[in-house]
Formats: sequence, structure tokens, C-alpha cells
Amino acid sequence: MVILGLNYYFHDSTACIVVDGRLVAAIEEERLNRDKHTKLFPQLAIERCLKMANLSFKDIDHIAVSIKPDLYIGKKIRYGLSNPTSLRYLVSHEFVHAYRRQKQFWRWYKGIYESENIGPKVHFIPHHFSHAPGSFMVSPYKKAALLGLDGSGEWGCTFLGYGDGNRIEQFGETFFPHSLGSFYEAVTQFCGFRTNYDEGKTMGLAPMGDPKVFYDIVEKIVHVNAKGEVTLDLSYFNFQKMQSGADSHLSPKFIQTFGRPRKHGEEFEKYHMDVAAAFQKVLEDKVLQICEILHEKTNADYLVISGGVSLNSVMNGRIVRESKFKDVYVMPAAGDNGTAIGAAFYLYNGMLKQPRKFVHLNPYIGTEYSNAEIEKVLKSCKLTYTEHEDICEVAATLLEQGKIIGWFQGPMEIGPRALGSRSILANPAFPDMKAKINSEIKFREAYRPFAPSVIVEAKNEFFDLEVEAPFMLKVCNVLPEQQSVIPAITHVDGSARVQTVRKEMHPRYYEVIEKLGKKTGVPVVLNTSFNIQGEPVVESPKDAIRCFYSNGLDALVLGNFLLVKKTVSLSGLEERMMMEIVEK
Repeated sequence: MVILGLNYYFHDSTACIVVDGRLVAAIEEERLNRDKHTKLFPQLAIERCLKMANLSFKDIDHIAVSIKPDLYIGKKIRYGLSNPTSLRYLVSHEFVHAYRRQKQFWRWYKGIYESENIGPKVHFIPHHFSHAPGSFMVSPYKKAALLGLDGSGEWGCTFLGYGDGNRIEQFGETFFPHSLGSFYEAVTQFCGFRTNYDEGKTMGLAPMGDPKVFYDIVEKIVHVNAKGEVTLDLSYFNFQKMQSGADSHLSPKFIQTFGRPRKHGEEFEKYHMDVAAAFQKVLEDKVLQICEILHEKTNADYLVISGGVSLNSVMNGRIVRESKFKDVYVMPAAGDNGTAIGAAFYLYNGMLKQPRKFVHLNPYIGTEYSNAEIEKVLKSCKLTYTEHEDICEVAATLLEQGKIIGWFQGPMEIGPRALGSRSILANPAFPDMKAKINSEIKFREAYRPFAPSVIVEAKNEFFDLEVEAPFMLKVCNVLPEQQSVIPAITHVDGSARVQTVRKEMHPRYYEVIEKLGKKTGVPVVLNTSFNIQGEPVVESPKDAIRCFYSNGLDALVLGNFLLVKKTVSLSGLEERMMMEIVEK
């Protein structure tokens, strides 16, 4: 059985292919069309996934779409009638938008299959069932509590439930406008960032502030009842009025209470940081409160969390440390991109009742380029490069010297975090490395932290982390005695968004970290996504080369090939290159 999973309704358009209950390919459209968080229909991603799976359109049996547009239509109409000022925008966003997106889908479908009688059966899966229940179906747990948190799906914002084998029980849901996602979008806009795009920047800014300054006020804005349902004090917000504008999320009361919003490009005032810190702390506390209710209701050992809010890795770290759950599964693409996967597996396991046989612990399910394909591109670009049998030794030597390298290896990872296939790597022991990468390579705000990757055997030597974190979605503390050892990845509050790396999961990435550790005593690298601010992560060798020559990277490793810029002094590395040439 072949299932094509699709997300195209809101943003982060994505496609995946599931064959007989196993995920064989998944890719975000942005990686191919180079439009970050793209809302365009994922036609390129569909074609690439089929190519990777060695399938054609005629092989597809089912299509699972991560939205059910007519769900809660009555609630939307009642909301519009009771809020006349929102009616025009409601009609535009919830009805006209829905019509256009579905028309686009059916135009594509009929362009391939001519009619539904010829093509595969189409299933429109409720958005929140594509989040937490869909994630549960590919989690390592047979039983788990389920929590979905985002801005909104069809109209729901929070999903509470329980998974047992193939069975899903839903026992709680919060509806728009009482959305923790929109709550956090508001403070993101207040800090001068783009909503539904830059929430990670807000999370990174929060440790710069003092949450106590505004905590008592912000804490009263969010109420969680005994069922885990969320209610917001809407007098602080404008997003529920569905009106466009520069401050559409913020009401006059919000601005009067917290101060003037920062404009993009302005310097941060202390109160911006304090407000960010308070909103972050309240989000964490309220979600922990929901987790307590979920645990009491389900008595489950494990939690599966999904939706855009679940990308808040600081929150996830506190759930791991402070909740009663033993561990938390967060899919590597936990936002809307992952709903393509969630919809496909909820269809296969939840609706078609097929046995669960796949666990999504390997994020490296995207495109891959062989050394022959890479060299063909290098030659076509007329670039000077060298080939190395032990490329990990070469890369580790460069990292030891303090060089910053682009690292392009193996199948591309899925999700927003670079996990060692399309990464920029550096030595975290250099104190000025964070500032250097932010200013010369990523071209982004100076305060923003970078994440560490550590071989799993060494995680407890450097980090206060009892569980594994292979997808870089759980923030923990750097051990106090190690903070001066790896300063470039230690945030201002002593935390780090760590990735644990297993040899069997990504052998080459593990090897370069291990070799750096043998040279320096620190088997940890600074790992950030291979892109510059505002662009998607690189997908192809051409993308990587273009990015390499557009910023301050010192070297580029593509498969077994090395490119260096003329300003790089290779010192001992040149001798190693000559030895390899002689040996050959």
C-alpha cells in the first residue's frame, strides 16, 4: 500500500511517501523552491518523493491531506455572527482561502488522474489528528498521553488525548481564539519579529530578560481549567478580531500594559526582553499544568507532543525535567510540515487499522547525493577542490584549528533543525565563535544562541540531560564546570538545545565529532543550519556552494570533497593532503 501524505493548507508545505506502513521519503517544498516556510502547493516535493521511492503517480493508493476544511464549520459561522467586526476577514480566511486551497489541490489531482474514479482515494484528516495522534503512530511508545498545541487548525488550538496501540481517545480540545500559539505569536510581534515565523527568536531572547518583572500580569492572561482547557483574557489581544495591520495581535491594553512594541531593526529595550521572558515562563508553566492534568487522566509513562508550540524546546526541556512523564517524543518535523507524515500514518494505522510497524527515529529521509553527483557539480562550476578518503579527519582538523565549515553529507534531515546532514559546524571551545558566526555567516541577531551536537556516550559529561535528544528539541543545562569549556554553545542562562548523536544513526557525523573529541578532549561541535537568515536550509550541492561563497565560511565539505577559501591557512592539513596524494 502506497500513501502520499500532504500538507499544503497553511504553511511549510510538505510531501511524504509511506509504503506498507514505512516512511520512505519526506521533503519540505521550501528546500526545493527556496521560499522559506512556503505556502505554495508542494508539487516539487511530491515529484521528488516519488523519485526517491522509485514510484510513479499510478502507484499511489491513497492520499492523506492534513486538513478537513469543513470541520467545525458551524463554530466558525457562530463566531462570525457573534463578532460582526470579524465577519469579513473570517469569510476571507476561513471560507475563501479554504475554497482556493482545495481548488488548487483538485486542479493538481485532476491534472494527474483526470477524475476521482481513476485516481487514488483522497482522505482529509483533521489537522489536530495529523499532529499528536499522527505523531503517536510513529513514536516508540505503545501507550502515551497526547498533546497538540498550535495557533489553530480548522478551529481547534489544543488537543488532549491518549493513544493505545492503534486506538486514539480524545478527551479535551480548546478552540479559537483561546490559543497558546496565538498568545506566543503576540509577544513575538511585540518583540519586532514576524509572527508564525520567528517564534524561535523570541524563545532565544527570553533568557536575556527577567520574567519576574511582568510575570504576575502575564500569568493572569492565561487560565487552564481542570479539564486542561485554555482560556485567554482577550482584552490584551487583537488577533481574535482577525484584522490585518502592523499590530494586529496587540490591543491598546497590551501596549499600555507592556510598553511600545519594538519595530524591526530597532535596538531591544530591557522591557522587551522582560516581556519575552514572562511570556515564555508563563507558556512553560501553563503547559506543565496541562501535562499534570494529562498524566492524572491517563497515568501514562510517556507523552507525545506536536504542533507549532512543541518546537519550543525550552518548554520541552522543562516537561522532561519537571513533569511526571518519563520522556517526551517530539517528531523532528513537529510543526505543520510534519502533518504530512502524521496524516499518512493516522490514515494507515488509525483509520485503516493496519498494524504499527514503523518508528520515526531517523530524521534523515530526504534527498541524497553521491560523490559522483557532487563532483559533477564541482566540475561544472569550475571550482578547485580536493578529494579525501578520510574526510572526517580533515574536517576535525579544520574544526580543531577554529575554522567554520559547511557540512553536506548523506540524506537530508526533515524539520527545522539541522541534524548533521546540512549543517554549519564549528568548535564550541572558542569563546568568540558565537559572535563570529552570527555576524559573518548567518547575518542574524547577536544574542541568538547556537546548539551543540554531542556523541551520545559523552552527553552526561557535558549536559544535565537524563534522556536522549536526537532531534535537538529539548533544552537542558550545560554542567556548570563545562560552561567555560564550551562557551560558544552555552546560552546566557547556562542552557543549550542539545542534539545527541548515535553512530548507527549518522555514522559520518558521529565520526567527525568523535575525531574532534580525540584531538581536543571535547566530543562536541557547534551545529547550526546550513543557510543564512531568511533562506531555507540548503538541499543540493549547488545550494551549498552558493551559500558557501555568500558568507564567511572557511571551508566546505561535500561528501568526500573539500573546498577552502584562499584566506584559510591549512598548515598541517596541507601535509596531510600531500600524504594522501602520495599514497594514491
